[in-house]
Amino acid sequence: MSFFWFLFFSAHFAIATSLVQLGDNDLRHKLSGMHLSLYHVTSLDPSLTSNSKSPISYSDIFNKDQDRVRYIQSKLANKVDVKSSDRTLGPKLVSTPLKSGLSIGSGNYYVKIGFGTPPKFSSMIVDTGSSLSWLQCEPCAVSCHPQVDPIFDPSTSKSYKTLPCSSTQCSSLKASTLNDPGCSTSTKTCVYKASYGDSSFSIGYLSQDLLTVAPSYTIPGFVFGCGQDNQGLFGKAAGILGLANDKLSLIGQLSNKNGYGFSYCLPTSFSSPNSSKEGFLSIGTSSFPPSSSFKFTPLIKNPKIHSLYFVDLSVITVAGKPLGVAASSYKVPTIIDSGTVITRLPMSVYTALSNSFVKILSKKYPQVPGFSILDTCFKGSLKDLSSAVPEIQIVFQGGANLPLKAENTLLEIEDGTTCLAIAGSPEDNPIAIIGNFQQQTFTVAYDVANSKVGFAPAGCQ
Repeated sequence: MSFFWFLFFSAHFAIATSLVQLGDNDLRHKLSGMHLSLYHVTSLDPSLTSNSKSPISYSDIFNKDQDRVRYIQSKLANKVDVKSSDRTLGPKLVSTPLKSGLSIGSGNYYVKIGFGTPPKFSSMIVDTGSSLSWLQCEPCAVSCHPQVDPIFDPSTSKSYKTLPCSSTQCSSLKASTLNDPGCSTSTKTCVYKASYGDSSFSIGYLSQDLLTVAPSYTIPGFVFGCGQDNQGLFGKAAGILGLANDKLSLIGQLSNKNGYGFSYCLPTSFSSPNSSKEGFLSIGTSSFPPSSSFKFTPLIKNPKIHSLYFVDLSVITVAGKPLGVAASSYKVPTIIDSGTVITRLPMSVYTALSNSFVKILSKKYPQVPGFSILDTCFKGSLKDLSSAVPEIQIVFQGGANLPLKAENTLLEIEDGTTCLAIAGSPEDNPIAIIGNFQQQTFTVAYDVANSKVGFAPAGCQ
């Protein structure tokens, strides 16, 4: 089948992710490896944050977010067309700066890493729900969207090569992307298809090249997609860096060298779109701070989506009091996800949470109509409500928890209107997703080798 015919595959997946920017000044050696900074995308292009306004509207972010959630739900319900989805979503340490994604048109976070010899650095969306990493490549045979960095030209790299259809990596694409790989009839080069829930997609050649994570740390033969047809809502990012539990993801390819694990801290985003606050992304099991600072919960295997990070949700409290719902209400598939912005809860749990929240806040701040997916809103600024907002505790199996203060709970969607930044999931297909807004400023450690994920407070600002 010629490359042209792959243009007809639908795309599925929404982006609410993060990017990582790299620089010599960002390197911090830690244990036996390196530690680099992580930023929200607002820092990527100052021209997009004029007048201190977000370059992308909350409506756009929430619409993308809802598409992503629906896609994950459809996969769990076995309703996914395998031709239209790529998301199944002591060792050395590599770490890179992580920044917010607002400045490149995304509600999430990014890394800037180098491809090729000599390295050309590109801003890549970080996503724990994606397995295959890919970036836009010249000559953009069909289509490339605008991006902040120059588009990668593989012809200028001395170490670049495409992978043949007969390669083991090509055979692994089906498991990693849920799409059958294609094969170029003229060159016998493997063709990948990465498709997402919002009809965004990337199609191109499965490739290998030198990956430069830091000036002193490179990865030879890194497998990725070199996109020739890239369309949809990727903002101005060059592509996606996959961190899912899969052998083709970045952590999967580095597991023998660095240990099978990673950690990150997502800096604040919406509350300060022009902030230069940085978090971090660290690859390797030695990226975890002392275990005493973490509370861990087991990772749960889900046979329908093997690559996502599932956990068991135990209880949610508001102002120290458990919600008045049955324990069975929490027994739904629960995912820790860097690519979903707003946390989703089963509708019965969310309704109880909303009612508890309203009971406390409405004594001083009257309710106002909701906005998009957020339906628990109040009249008042974030600053005003912060002093009165109760703490929400999300507790997982084994006692690991996320204690959410105002900055992880409230979102001022317009002047004088502030909403609870959590939403409900449909009763006919309940799911819980812990989104990146609620993860902000926590260090989240994915110890994949030992099947557990942990949380520690105050990892970044």
